[in-house]
Amino acid sequence: MTSLTAFKYDVFLSFSGHDTSRTFSSFLYHELVRRNIRTFKGDKELEIDQRISPELDRAIGESRFTVVVVSENYAASSWCLKELRKIMDFENQGLMTVIPIFYGVDPFDVRFQIKKVAEHFKKHEAREDDEKVLSWRRALRDLSYISSPCSWKCEDDLKLVNAIADDISNKLVIITSTTISNGRNIVGIDKHMKDLNRLMDLNSKEGLRIVGIWARECSARSALARYVYQTTCQHFESYCFMGNMKNISQGRDCESHLHEEFLKNIEGKYLTSYETLKNQTVLLVADDVDKLEQLDALEADFSGFGPGSVVIITTKDKQLLHSYGIKLVFEEEFLRFHPFHSRFFRTLAFKKRDIYAMKCFGWLPFFLFLTVGIFWFSK
Repeated sequence: MTSLTAFKYDVFLSFSGHDTSRTFSSFLYHELVRRNIRTFKGDKELEIDQRISPELDRAIGESRFTVVVVSENYAASSWCLKELRKIMDFENQGLMTVIPIFYGVDPFDVRFQIKKVAEHFKKHEAREDDEKVLSWRRALRDLSYISSPCSWKCEDDLKLVNAIADDISNKLVIITSTTISNGRNIVGIDKHMKDLNRLMDLNSKEGLRIVGIWARECSARSALARYVYQTTCQHFESYCFMGNMKNISQGRDCESHLHEEFLKNIEGKYLTSYETLKNQTVLLVADDVDKLEQLDALEADFSGFGPGSVVIITTKDKQLLHSYGIKLVFEEEFLRFHPFHSRFFRTLAFKKRDIYAMKCFGWLPFFLFLTVGIFWFSK
């Protein structure tokens, strides 16, 4: 399956290199990549002296899923525990889905931090401050409450790898469908798409078309950009979605960094090298652009696209589009979702509170939350 999301990575792999770098974690990484699932594997993406770096922190934040392979020596690594604390922060905020894999380790031992896990933490307590170790304990305990395959009993790594890859593939299909549905929830979406299709002119093979999308409301604007991308990318030989452009090149050389991001995110059935793009129809969506320098930097890439290619630029700064000379502009100042869209997200948030309450306090608060929720939504 092919992932069409605004996340840089579909999966972030967290594991103890001492235990599984050349075995289970490596097998899982190669299977995910084989299925075109964009996967970040620490020792694959970063040099050894870069492991504890802002770059790795960003990789965690830019991943939709994290697979945490808890092996025998996972809790022995202070680096793994630092990484896990960061991961669980995102999970607790509802910004990431975490999939724990207990590889040769009993989840019961992890939850109550006994036996081998207790020995590891005893060593941490001897050389780290109490507050830091406590945060590591909490992250590991919270991880153990997340539903996952009973992998610690599985004797066939290949079956386990395939089961995990199947699970993630299925979830990505659902997410992609939901994202498209999210775009459908925009007020007047059919009319907006009719206007945008006219501007994109997908049947044209005459040169490159640059289309601007201007709207004030950020989330609706981004949802429209993703919807356009996901419903039209099949018309092109290669395609690329670059989200969160206003943060993507901060503190970096703009042109080289955006070129690097473009190469990481470009997808296509016939894509063999960067040079082949010159003969292909390409769709590029750059979402949330806020600086003219970003467009100048991207031009180094899209100026070489083949005839019939389309570049879509979304921004809240109308003047930026005029300054760059973009004449094909879709304007909708009050682009917004249908009312039930916000209610849908309130429902999701309510469910998350239910799960959290059930995890921390047992079943009674769960039923209380449910009763209050039914009363609230029935008003």
